[in-house]
Amino acid sequence: MKLAVVAVAALLLAAGVASADEFDFFYLVHQWPGSFCDTQAGCCFPDTGKPAAEFGIHGLWPNYAKCRPAVANDDDGVVEMVVDGGAAVERHHRRRQKCWPEYCNDGNKLRPWEIKDLVAELDANWPTLSCKSGKSFEFWSYEWKKHGTCSGMGQHGYFAAALELKKRHDLAAVLAGAGIVPSDDESYSLGSIRDAIAAATGAVPNLECNRDAAGETQLFQVYQCVDRSGKKLVDCQLPMQGKCRDKVKLPTF
Repeated sequence: MKLAVVAVAALLLAAGVASADEFDFFYLVHQWPGSFCDTQAGCCFPDTGKPAAEFGIHGLWPNYAKCRPAVANDDDGVVEMVVDGGAAVERHHRRRQKCWPEYCNDGNKLRPWEIKDLVAELDANWPTLSCKSGKSFEFWSYEWKKHGTCSGMGQHGYFAAALELKKRHDLAAVLAGAGIVPSDDESYSLGSIRDAIAAATGAVPNLECNRDAAGETQLFQVYQCVDRSGKKLVDCQLPMQGKCRDKVKLPTF
């Protein structure tokens, strides 16, 4: 029996299947709605109406401290962490690697009754801006299926943990306290944004940018690193190229 279990585990690893406890930290990803909407693609408001002008949750993503081979027994390769299209991806030189687990249990679909007491908070803090659907529940379901099933948490615990982490620090207020406020004209030092968040939260974040409709660089997402318990913020150690420049905008919303 033990040999059979070991054999099955080896086959799963060889196939690149991640278990729910195989990760090192979380990214709590906040997105600025003004930057999501101020692009050539634009945005659409959820059926609950226009969200508040504050950072909204994009997701709580389990992540590896070191990228792993997607295929077992492959030789080592050089990996550079980058961000593309709102999700961190790896740019590799000799082979593809996985830098986070995903889709750990496709059969574990998000059940509405599991989070019914959180819906009002989720609507306010985790709204969809995608034009694919105006229903935020579909966004939450996708995030749960791709990332939550790898978190080692139950459905309610996963969403409650993200909400609790966001509640600790109002990132828009943190930046405003440092003189960084939404504006369609002003540009801000990327370093000053990172430093303001680090000083207020006690942990260094990663930052991602995108381009507005005119091609100018704007702050898009803030990645806060969280320990495996999903409770404590820690410094982000992995380098991330988030399409940012020294000066970025924070557009109004």
